[in-house]
Amino acid sequence: MKLSRALAALLMATVAFPAVAQEISDGKVKIGILNDQSGVYADFGGKWSVEAAKMAAEDFGGKVKDMPIEIVSADHQNKADIASNIARQWYDTEQVDAIMELTTSSVALAVQGISQEKKKIDIVTGAATTDLTGKACSPYGFHWAYDTHALAVGTGGALVQQGGDTWFFLTADYAFGYSLEEQTSKYVISKGGKVLGSVRHPLATTDFSSFLLQAQSSGAKVVGLANAGLDTANAIKQAAEFGIVAGGQRMAALLFTLAEVHGLGLEAAQGLTLTEGFYWDRDDDSRAWAKKFFDRTGRMPNMIQAGTYSAVLQYLKAIDKAGTDETEAVAKNLHEMPVEDVFARGGKVGPNGRMIHDMYLMEVKKPSESTQPWDYYKVLATIPGDEAYIKPAEAGCPLVK
Repeated sequence: MKLSRALAALLMATVAFPAVAQEISDGKVKIGILNDQSGVYADFGGKWSVEAAKMAAEDFGGKVKDMPIEIVSADHQNKADIASNIARQWYDTEQVDAIMELTTSSVALAVQGISQEKKKIDIVTGAATTDLTGKACSPYGFHWAYDTHALAVGTGGALVQQGGDTWFFLTADYAFGYSLEEQTSKYVISKGGKVLGSVRHPLATTDFSSFLLQAQSSGAKVVGLANAGLDTANAIKQAAEFGIVAGGQRMAALLFTLAEVHGLGLEAAQGLTLTEGFYWDRDDDSRAWAKKFFDRTGRMPNMIQAGTYSAVLQYLKAIDKAGTDETEAVAKNLHEMPVEDVFARGGKVGPNGRMIHDMYLMEVKKPSESTQPWDYYKVLATIPGDEAYIKPAEAGCPLVK
């Protein structure tokens, strides 16, 4: 009798153990931050996004379901093949559960495809193309901080309303640039404006002279910079040398963040209109969180870094609610849970993976208007999320019926 009881207890323990062990795979939750840490977008997200991810893990308590949280990172050098190799290695041999940030649209599209193949979650905060939640959407892919449509509605819409009804684009020659030019062009035309032309430049261009001369000779009222990071900063600096703004044309920085304004300086950046999904000086909560970020990095966060914090935090919340890091269960919670944190107020995730939240139309202050370090923006308008983003049913995502 005693032997049979002992065998029964052993059998129950053997059956029960795998169920417990499978709640959190590999005994930890491991998140990879994959982005540009040495190139033109190094300040845009870079190592500062890694710090934001670490802050999220720490603020969550360092553990989820009593299992440790580990943040790893790598530099993809803005090359899709390098990013793909890192993603496969992380998934196949290094037990990474999810990959996030993914600055550069070509990289994000490649890694989202691999993540879908491997049934792993990716949350994009650094890339902009709407294809991520459109024709290239994934049941495990999420797009968090902003996208090209939101930028077009914000900056493009504002300038057309102010009389900037003819445009010429300087466009980065890859998926992000094409998408940003296309979305902004559509919005400008829908508001009664015209696009007079465009020219494409390679990533990490240092000499914009020939491109700027074409923009100048077009006679367009607005020169739309469908690029980002150092490319945008260099174009703005060289445009001043060519007297483009002095000659009456306006420069529209379609993707420009606090990090790039800081790098350029208020003297050169003053008067620029731009759109971001976060501003550190928005309210008491954002100021308190930004101070913590500043204390560890020496800089204030932009929407990419704050968005990465939000994405990591929401992923951990989804695991906690599901009781497991199994992809299907976590993805279901990410789709269903509201997003309420220092980055997003009343955020919601559509069936195509697009996180819908308010965006902010900004104008860069004059040096005389800035009262403290990093006091760079005047908030001109809040753009409700449902206006900023493409409706999921219209995004072209095959997952949305």
